[in-house]
Amino acid sequence: MKSSQLVNRSGIIAICFILLFPFIVSAQSDQVPPISTHAQAAALIDVTSGRILYSSHGDESLPIASLTKIMTAIVAIEHGKLDSSVKVSKNAFGKEGSSIYLKLGEEMTLRNMLYGLMLRSGNDAATAIAEHVGGSVDGFVYLMNQKAQLLGLEHTHFMNPHGLDETGHYSSANDLAKLTAYALKNDVFKEIVKTEIKTAPNPNENWEYKWLNKNKMLRFYEGADGVKTGYTKTALRCLVSSATRGGQQLAAVTLNDGDDWNDHRKLLDYGFQYYPLQQIIKSSQKVEGYDLMTAKSFEYPLASGEQNQINKSLVLYSVDAAAPNTRFGLKGKIIVKLNEQQIGEIPVYAKDGYIPKLDDSAYQLKYGNLASIGGIDAISSWNDAVIAVFRSLFFAK
Repeated sequence: MKSSQLVNRSGIIAICFILLFPFIVSAQSDQVPPISTHAQAAALIDVTSGRILYSSHGDESLPIASLTKIMTAIVAIEHGKLDSSVKVSKNAFGKEGSSIYLKLGEEMTLRNMLYGLMLRSGNDAATAIAEHVGGSVDGFVYLMNQKAQLLGLEHTHFMNPHGLDETGHYSSANDLAKLTAYALKNDVFKEIVKTEIKTAPNPNENWEYKWLNKNKMLRFYEGADGVKTGYTKTALRCLVSSATRGGQQLAAVTLNDGDDWNDHRKLLDYGFQYYPLQQIIKSSQKVEGYDLMTAKSFEYPLASGEQNQINKSLVLYSVDAAAPNTRFGLKGKIIVKLNEQQIGEIPVYAKDGYIPKLDDSAYQLKYGNLASIGGIDAISSWNDAVIAVFRSLFFAK
């Protein structure tokens, strides 16, 4: 272990902070050539680690059109029952803008309606979903904003579930990249956004719905697997795309970009070429000099030369009342830093102890419990959210 240090600590608060707020390191390397796009704002993120690989005006709050529906979809998936029946209200019927042409009183499963939402960008579907899952559009928008707060999206605020232009409705390229990386860890979301064509039952006609995904990246970029298009007269052309190559998944975001298809191809190529995902620590790896094993692997995208800037240090827990629960052999953690900034941590267990199966993703470590917290709609403040996540992380049955 390079530059390993042995540190005894007992504070559980420090561990909680790291789990809730791991650093997201922006890419800066002298070995990587500059890149630009035609977008007003853009970002590129590695989905596994959450590292922002490229950002231009990334924290600028801008209208985002139907990219809004990324949040609509993930909130609906996490809070709704996918096989429940969604009934189309008068408010949803004939909603202006893009539509899947639902009829008044029509019923469709939430799962199928999510396909109509993400493949065809149906504003009628967005409204029906919001009313079904949130009890009302306002109730659902509340859940959207609570989710944004929980995910630390500081430049994001929602006023509706569809993305039609409205004062106070905005996000940023960096926030959308982080949201997308989170959403892509959900298997249902991931399956929906990579689907090119979807059919669904039509209760009113003798033909089925057939939806072709508007995301052209799925058809002309190798490895493309999502995510969402968007356009309004104010936001102009907006796009979030994702692709996977060699086990690495990237997501690109552009806002107000007249040449978005080409820019996304360029951004994704850039990420795959200059920031390949590299394994820093292997799962079940023996810790040199100790009878300890790592509980999970750790991978991170690194530019040429950055491997030499990785530092790993071992922190062992003291045995006292304030220390984490060590009954099952948990002995400490390995903290990984890049240029002295923390990028991850890996639990270590006694060699002969019980080593649980842990997700390798930094995003799963950070956000994996948020979807299962008992009712985000019951969380009234950020402090409540922190307490809820704390309880979920350390006291879940």
